[in-house]
Formats: sequence, structure tokens, C-alpha cells
Amino acid sequence: PNNVKRVIRAIEYFEQTGEPISKHNEEQAQKESPYEFLYFVLNHDRSILYERIDQRVDQMIDQGLEQEVKGLLEQGYSPSLVSMQGLGYKEFVPYFKGEYDLEHAIYILKRDTRHFAKRQLTWFKREKDVIWLSKQEYQTEEELLNVILSYAVSKNIISKSDLDAERDRT
Repeated sequence: PNNVKRVIRAIEYFEQTGEPISKHNEEQAQKESPYEFLYFVLNHDRSILYERIDQRVDQMIDQGLEQEVKGLLEQGYSPSLVSMQGLGYKEFVPYFKGEYDLEHAIYILKRDTRHFAKRQLTWFKREKDVIWLSKQEYQTEEELLNVILSYAVSKNIISKSDLDAERDRT
């Protein structure tokens, strides 16, 4: 199996309930929310997204990620802990074991973070009732916020008078 944790969770669920987790997941997907909500995904051109990921990783390195991971390992935290499997930690363990150099660890972290971002977008595409907004279509964050607020008014999640009153207040 590709996702051992998911398989273990499915087995645990079956042992506790006697039903396959797929049945539970399907039932949950069919439920209507009792809440009024809007579900936005702010998307960016992929090249810009990847450039920003690379910049963020460089910033994490500058702010001491290497030393943080080294310190945790020196304190005895096992690389197999779930908390050590997060992006930024697991990529540095082989580096500290001498399996590759720092430059390669950074390359792996950037690559894995880009893959994670791609998986997130794929996941959002399967969600229902998602409103996709492309960030590059808006000149300012205020313009983007106004579009989001117009959606909220159009769906009666907030009233136009409340929105106007809030704008007058600020």
C-alpha cells in the first residue's frame, strides 16, 4: 500500500465499527453542512507559486532550520516520530546521516514542498462548492477581499448593510 497510515486507520475503523471506512467517508461526503459558508481557494500561477516556495525554503534556512533539526536529533528525537516527518524535518535527516550534502537537502525540501502544494491543489479540485480565485487577476489584496465579500453578500452570509456599516466604522 502507498499510504500505510491510511491503511492502518481504515483497519482500526473497521475493527471499531464493523463497517468499511469507505462507507463512512461516502456518508460524510453526502451530508449537508448546517452552516452557511463559502469555500475559497486562492490560486496562483504555478511558476509564481513554485518561486515563492523556493523563496520560503531559503528563508527557513536563513532562519535556522538546519540548526533546529540538528538540535532535535541531538536531543534524542527519533526521525520516525510523526512530528519529525513534516516538511523541513524529514529532508534533513539523511543530510545529518551523511547521505548527502546541505545543497541536496535544500533541493529535496524545495522539490517535496512543490509536490505537496500540487497535491493540495488536486485535493481542492475534488472538493465540492469551491470558489477558485486566481490571485494574479487582482491588483491588490483589497480588491480580492472585496470580491470575497461580494460573494458573501450575494449568498446572504452577511448583509450589505452590515458590510457597509463595518466599512464606515473602519
